[in-house]
Amino acid sequence: MSDNTALIYRTFGAPESVLSLQRVEAEELTADRVRVAMALSPVNASDLIPITGAYRHRIALPAIAGYEGVGTVIQAPPQSAHLLGKRVLPLRGQGTWQRLVDCPAAFTVPVPDDISDTLAARAYINPLASLLMLNLYPPVGKHVLITAAGSDCAALLGQWALRRGALSVTGVHRSPVHRQKLAECGIRPLEETRAAEIETLAQTTDIVYDATGGKLADLLLSSMRKTALFVSYGLLSGQPYRVLPHHPPTQWFHIRNVLDAVSAAQWQALFAELWTLLRQSQLNDASLFPLAHWQEAIALYKTPGRTRKPLLAFSAKA
Repeated sequence: MSDNTALIYRTFGAPESVLSLQRVEAEELTADRVRVAMALSPVNASDLIPITGAYRHRIALPAIAGYEGVGTVIQAPPQSAHLLGKRVLPLRGQGTWQRLVDCPAAFTVPVPDDISDTLAARAYINPLASLLMLNLYPPVGKHVLITAAGSDCAALLGQWALRRGALSVTGVHRSPVHRQKLAECGIRPLEETRAAEIETLAQTTDIVYDATGGKLADLLLSSMRKTALFVSYGLLSGQPYRVLPHHPPTQWFHIRNVLDAVSAAQWQALFAELWTLLRQSQLNDASLFPLAHWQEAIALYKTPGRTRKPLLAFSAKA
């Protein structure tokens, strides 16, 4: 047994209210797992939404928050001894908002030496979702529109869609602060308040990757051609959207539904591709917060017009 510190929730609700930093005992390591001392872990929507109870049907309480991050392997069974001392992504195991994470050795992803911790820590949720969506719903030869364009996931979708042969990519965003960076990535910026322009553009858009839902999704769906495609991968607005007979086809993407069919070998191959893509991509800069300052990290994540990704730093002192 080893001492550990984790962000735990014992009931569902607002993360700021139900999360608490607690000392816990790390369990005995099983033969198929490795133990990772965490360095950094990001704050994503996919970390916060489950805490509210949106997926309570598949979450057993108490639970440790967090789904991704980077750290160093400090304990491993003999068959995984080659991972000892290596920087890795400890994925598909325990919650990552804790100092020690046990994860399946087969799905532990080694981090290349030239990839920084701040990039590696967020190389899973948004990049893999972007890659899988583009594989499932190819943008080649199409006019593409992305929503929530100030987010890392949308920015990667836009950049990688252009690399895959999209004819154009437009990014609908809320805050003007995102305009310059989107343009630098080759993505045409369009503010969400310009409803008439969005409606006109949607009429010639071939594929939408939408993370917002709500009124924006309704506007897009009502304006798009029936031969177009609407891919929904989030409801950041907190509001649903309508699907009507005259709308184009709608596909709902959730990374969890895809991963069940991915073998360990396929998993490692996906990350080999991701490292190459991430080396050539632009992401928001990062701000690091000591684990004890987790509430500040969440507050930054929720700040309108945010241009930096909050990361929990497990070795930093308060």
